[in-house]
Amino acid sequence: MPAAEIITIGTELLLGEIQDTNTRYLARNLRDAGIDLYRTMMVGDNTQRIAAAIREAWTRSDIIITTGGLGPTVDDPTRQAVALAVENELVYSPELWEQITARFQHYGRQATENNRRQAYIPKGAIPVENPVGTAPAFIIERGSQVIISLPGVPREMEYLLQNAVLPYLKEHYHLHSLIKALVLHTATMGESQIDELVGDLEEAANPTVGLLAHPGQVDLRITAKADTEEEADQMIQAMAETIRQRVGDIIYGQDEDTLESIAIQGLASRGWDLGVIEAGLNGLLINRLKGISSQPVKTTSITQPVAANELKELAGHFSLEREGLVVGVSLVPGKEKQDVYIAISKAGEIEELHRSYGGPPDHAPIWAVNLCLDLIRKNTLDGTIK
Repeated sequence: MPAAEIITIGTELLLGEIQDTNTRYLARNLRDAGIDLYRTMMVGDNTQRIAAAIREAWTRSDIIITTGGLGPTVDDPTRQAVALAVENELVYSPELWEQITARFQHYGRQATENNRRQAYIPKGAIPVENPVGTAPAFIIERGSQVIISLPGVPREMEYLLQNAVLPYLKEHYHLHSLIKALVLHTATMGESQIDELVGDLEEAANPTVGLLAHPGQVDLRITAKADTEEEADQMIQAMAETIRQRVGDIIYGQDEDTLESIAIQGLASRGWDLGVIEAGLNGLLINRLKGISSQPVKTTSITQPVAANELKELAGHFSLEREGLVVGVSLVPGKEKQDVYIAISKAGEIEELHRSYGGPPDHAPIWAVNLCLDLIRKNTLDGTIK
């Protein structure tokens, strides 16, 4: 199975002026095609540094994909950098120039002389026509290794990847296997605690299991390599079932599921209304719920934190039109830890909870919100307060 590296090119990326979305898109598609991604790299618009990055990648990987730096301006150095890396000169392609001028005519514009730079590619490279833009791509083959240079414009890169690059790679490397992944989402349990439960599974070779921690949430990623999608699914589901048996109902969903969407679904399944009182969270919990709920959520937002007894009183006097839950939360900052007070009112009964968060202070609001959302979810599972 070939290994790949991605090099994204652009000083604007290093300066944080725009976000790199190309790497994520490329990574997922390479994974699905059964290609291992070993490393990603970001380099500014500097010919020597790009060439050095390519030479370094040659020492490790079979496939090097670059994105960006194929425009017509002086600060678009990828063509020259690739030529330098493979020790070849740039050569003019009349065929590419015809394609470029045709694209400009399609847009009702006239190609300028600097656009002619885009018709130059390293000697021996395979040109790849770009029917959705003016920057042609190209492929260089060197034994079993290839360099593929794609435009940085996401729409153009995505089109060329799907319609030219992936078909080329599958044929060139006789790819038949694939890689699939499933992500299980958990809430309220820490990464180290989950690791205690599934640590031995993280040592498995295929499928693999990995953990990714977020404030108040830990994801478990299961990845399988197989010859067919059906075989990969079977491997993933068998591992997922083992994990579910060990971890239990702290798993709230998978892949695109969000904690707020699962909480709202649980409320809807019971026909319950929801009331929210939040203090010291700047609307974070309310906004997440309102962003997903198809029915009104009755809310009260208080700028400053409130004490536990005041929160309990507010929850007890909060009225709903129908049966349901009232969840009150107050985040109280401290020097060494953040205290979270929660009051849940249901069917005339109030349960109080106190939790402390000792992680980074700026993560505390997200952690508190995820804690509340998971309490809403769990209270809709069997109707009991947990």
